Amino acid sequence: MDSTLSAELLQEVLRLGRIEADVHDGYGLALVSVWVGLVVWCDGERFWWRTGWSAERRRSIYAWHPASDPYRAARRIVRRYEELRAQQDAEAHLPEPLSAEHQ
Repeated sequence: MDSTLSAELLQEVLRLGRIEADVHDGYGLALVSVWVGLVVWCDGERFWWRTGWSAERRRSIYAWHPASDPYRAARRIVRRYEELRAQQDAEAHLPEPLSAEHQ
């Protein structure tokens, strides 16, 4: 399947879940920009996105899902989206560090 078409199908499924996303394409890949830190790549065969960081291996950890199943892929992506939103909300409520003049 075409990478852009697959990405646009995913975009539509995410929109059904009230998540707006942008699709960008080029060089045989399409990107679905969902949220800060959540970009889904698509090559027409699969979707993949970053889910974390391995300190031991010093590299990113990725999840993937077949592009032929955008509905289940979207459910997994929505879970990651919710994790990132919750993390951002928690960080927003942390106290600001004291500036040098207040220490």
